[in-house]
Amino acid sequence: MLRLASMLYSLISTSLAGVGIIAVLVAGFGSVPAILTAAVVGAVAAVPVSWLVARQIVQN
Repeated sequence: MLRLASMLYSLISTSLAGVGIIAVLVAGFGSVPAILTAAVVGAVAAVPVSWLVARQIVQN
């Protein structure tokens, strides 16, 4: 399951980081630290999300 979760992480992390960056830019925070923080938060949030998605795939 770890291999599946790591493959899913590569897709989910880019999606969540992209959503975070777009949300920051729409909110009007165009500075580099704000953008980098949003990208890091998206990448970190993708760890449990990818694990949960992998667990759901394996169970079904």
